[in-house]
Amino acid sequence: MRSFPFKPAGKPDLRSPSRYLLWLAGAQRGTLLMGILYGTIWTVCQALTPYVLGQAIDLGILPGNFSQLSAWVGLLVGLTIIQSISATLRHRAAVSNWMQAAFRSSQVVGYKVTRSGDALPQKFSTGEVVSTSASDAMRIGEIFDVIARLAGAVIGYLLVSFLVFQTSWQLGLVVLIGVPLCGAGMLFVIRPLQRRQKDQREASGQMTALGADTVAGLRVLRGIGGEHIFVERYRERSRATQLAGNKVAYSLADLDAAQVFVVGVFSVAFTWIGALQAVSGQIEAGQLVALYGYAVFLVSPIRTAADAVSRFIRAQVGAKRIIDVLATPSAVHDAETTVSSPSSPSALHDSVSGVVISPGGLCAIVSGDPAQSADLARRLGRFEDAVLREAQVRWGDEALHLMPLREVRSRIVVSDAEPQLFTGTLREELDPAGNHSDAQIMAAIDVASADDVFDGLEDGLNDEVTEKGRSFSGGQRQRLTLARAVLTDAEVLVLIEPTSAVDAHTESRIATALRRTRNTPGHTTVVVTASPLLLGAMDTVAFLQDGKLQAQGTHRHLLDTVPEYRKVVIRGEGMDGHGTNVSSTNQTSGTHASNGVELIEDSTTHGGEN
Repeated sequence: MRSFPFKPAGKPDLRSPSRYLLWLAGAQRGTLLMGILYGTIWTVCQALTPYVLGQAIDLGILPGNFSQLSAWVGLLVGLTIIQSISATLRHRAAVSNWMQAAFRSSQVVGYKVTRSGDALPQKFSTGEVVSTSASDAMRIGEIFDVIARLAGAVIGYLLVSFLVFQTSWQLGLVVLIGVPLCGAGMLFVIRPLQRRQKDQREASGQMTALGADTVAGLRVLRGIGGEHIFVERYRERSRATQLAGNKVAYSLADLDAAQVFVVGVFSVAFTWIGALQAVSGQIEAGQLVALYGYAVFLVSPIRTAADAVSRFIRAQVGAKRIIDVLATPSAVHDAETTVSSPSSPSALHDSVSGVVISPGGLCAIVSGDPAQSADLARRLGRFEDAVLREAQVRWGDEALHLMPLREVRSRIVVSDAEPQLFTGTLREELDPAGNHSDAQIMAAIDVASADDVFDGLEDGLNDEVTEKGRSFSGGQRQRLTLARAVLTDAEVLVLIEPTSAVDAHTESRIATALRRTRNTPGHTTVVVTASPLLLGAMDTVAFLQDGKLQAQGTHRHLLDTVPEYRKVVIRGEGMDGHGTNVSSTNQTSGTHASNGVELIEDSTTHGGEN
């Protein structure tokens, strides 16, 4: 029994599909060599069977020598037993090689996906990446399934050529030259197959991508009544994939027909020549029987070679797709020369906006353009090194993008605006590393005011979360994501619109709990929001105008002194300078309920006390 995932096998060779396949072969050379050994034994036993049978006829049956007949029959039985055992072991090794290559390919793709940042989503759709990991990886595994049989077929072909030469040099030349020519003759069918399989793979990938995108937005489609449009688009993609698959099937049928025809012609010609030599007395009756057995055996190497070529073409196509994914430059990676991260909590300075995030306390980022404040948060979290090379962020005295990525990720955590949940138990969702007790997890849930999620869960933290957390409402998913972020206890925690999908009363509780939890020595919290309830709980607020820092201070101070700030965080008409009759709003959704000035003032005062 093998455990997964596999140990890392080093950096994949991405110079060409063939080199990638060779890299996979090197990573599993042990079982690969074992499969080749068993495959060779299995095929050699098959190749020797006609020879032993012929010897039993010539040396035992025809002269009436019972002892010779018994010896050769015993050898035949031994070959049969060895062939059965080696066939079983070969099959086990072949399946192991297939699964290893497929799962290792899926593993490196998964590793790439989790560490490439935004680079992959910008180049590939979700469906394309899924198809690469699920479909292409399996096609790559097929070539490692057939390779043991192919190696055995080559050895068997050479052995039969030698044995036939011992009987007749003319027939030996027929085998030695005829079998490769038969294989070469099928290349005329294989070339169109390669092109059509590539087209079918492209069509299948596009169909998978469209299906994944449609399922992801199914609720929205139902809401606007657009299901029929996407159903029709999927039907068109499906039809195109079907037609491409039909063309592949035509080529496969041609290949099968060519195999039958070529192998049949070779077998008839080979047997006919042998029969003529037997009639003329050049060979014995037992040798003729052996020659017929060799003709039957040689069908296997020819078909195995054709099957291997077909699978190799599919593996080449799959490897090309996987290389496209793996060769995509990661958005973040360690520089050739790294610098140490600060040994103690230090300030983060963004050169583009001029914002300085001092260590400790809670700081909010507000902007007239929500995209600009979100971009700042992403720079602070080091989402793209290419951006930071031009728009440098310094952490302490050094550039953030030159620091070891592992240290940055362990100390700076960014919780994005779109909550992401995965399949698994709720405990695994909130504490993937399993480093926290249930009490600590529940404390983080309390901070996010997410206790209500347990109303529909029978097993509490052990309850299974459906794909993307679809069993939860949008607000519940957002609060669970916030709880997960709080549970990291990161030195610098960056929250992008953490309360955009919750009501005002819940938001007020979150603001109070967040300040109580994060306003401790060694913790810095940055919140991108325009909600007065959250802003009132912040120590400082940085206001951006056109991507530049225009003002910084407390929420109350900026309300009183910066008209542009007031316009961003407060909507409505007839408001006085202190926000009377304001509606607490969110920078992204603006869905919060109306709240009077008392609520904002209470939040501001409470934030100051804590």
